[in-house]
Amino acid sequence: MATIKKIQGKNGISYKITVFLGRNQSGKQIRHYMTYTPKAGTKDSRAEKEALLAASRFEERLKQGYQVNSHLTFEEYSETFLASKLRAGLKRSTYDRYLLLLRRINPAIGFMKLQDIRPYHLNSFYDTLMSKNIRFQSAKGLPIKDLTTAIKEKKMSQDSLARICQIAPSTIRQARQGKAIQWDKAEAISQALGYPVQALFRKQQDQTPLSDKSVLEHHRLIRTILGQAEKELIVPYNAASKATPPRVHRKEVNTFQPEEITAILNALEKEPIKWRCLIHLLIVTGCRRGEICGLTWSQVDLDHGVIHICQSLLASDCGTYTDTPKTPESQRYIKIPPETVHLLQQYALAQERHKVCVGDRWEETGYVFTGEYGRPIHPDSVNGWLNQFSKRHGLRHINPHAFRHSMASILINSGTDILSVSHRLGHTKASTTLNFYGHMLQQAEARSSECIAQVLLREKGDPV
Repeated sequence: MATIKKIQGKNGISYKITVFLGRNQSGKQIRHYMTYTPKAGTKDSRAEKEALLAASRFEERLKQGYQVNSHLTFEEYSETFLASKLRAGLKRSTYDRYLLLLRRINPAIGFMKLQDIRPYHLNSFYDTLMSKNIRFQSAKGLPIKDLTTAIKEKKMSQDSLARICQIAPSTIRQARQGKAIQWDKAEAISQALGYPVQALFRKQQDQTPLSDKSVLEHHRLIRTILGQAEKELIVPYNAASKATPPRVHRKEVNTFQPEEITAILNALEKEPIKWRCLIHLLIVTGCRRGEICGLTWSQVDLDHGVIHICQSLLASDCGTYTDTPKTPESQRYIKIPPETVHLLQQYALAQERHKVCVGDRWEETGYVFTGEYGRPIHPDSVNGWLNQFSKRHGLRHINPHAFRHSMASILINSGTDILSVSHRLGHTKASTTLNFYGHMLQQAEARSSECIAQVLLREKGDPV
């Protein structure tokens, strides 16, 4: 049963709607409230009819089980949503990604009540993402003063400055060479040296809009959160399911041809053994960047030529951390060729010699690929090194993930079955591999058909 009370306030007329739904265990009536405010200028007779209709809908929703909370905002509910997902075992990398997305979502719709969110609000937000610069952590600092002189003036070394700032020595080295670094790193260096950041660095901001893929990520998170609210009968429908996000067209995967891989391997012969070994593993295993960076010597069996992929090294605002691989199926054993085993043996000896050189400054972490003093390398440093490597040797831009695609391409074109390829890549399902590399399989199938025709149907000398 619903009652309606007309209220005359400073801002006009509103109607307080109360619905009574039985009694609780103590015999007290269970009451639910909502306020209906007609548009300004609406006649009293029409406003009363609309209030009656709103009361009827409100009562019907309550009878259907909706837990109506007219004050619950998107931001408040998203916090509850994330907390429940963490309790259910949400991966830290996914949680960090959700937080980053919510940094853009909440200023747009976080203040809105869940029941007030409509598809057009979301469409407007998506348009904003694609037209305005709202990138995070994209600002960089370009040195405008000789940092080597500034460091000497403070009687510091590069390593001591790195320890004070809690950043990699390679970042200090990059800034000393006049190269741009992340703005937060520039701020830390300036503070440690006792300078205003503007005295040492000029801020550079990335002005490019977000890609369609990034916008779609925001949409998917909103849809997931509102979908959970719909399941819990907090909202009558998922507004995001009726919104129109941008359509993302799958790009053709970036792969290297065998002759390009050969050129890369030849160029690696002139590079330090640590990087030669790391890039070699990326090429021959098809592993993800974090899986190779997270590899420890205990997971390397040189006697049998096998590596065990069971963790991944990831990065967040708080630094690097290890986590389980992307999916349970990503935990796998990979056979490596004798050439790779020999290279790993050489690198192990080189690492032992380096430990002797640095003495007690070495921190034993057990990682295969480390920084100067034993700490695991930052995953982003692989991209940075490859960028410089490709420029030094006149090669086209190298993305670590392109090695993964290239290995899959080589296996498929060599006739390896899709299940074996899927297992080596660590995909959950073979269908995932098919979605990514289906066009390669079609090409391989066409060659197989031609091969069968050539062997079985055509006599020697017959024209094709």
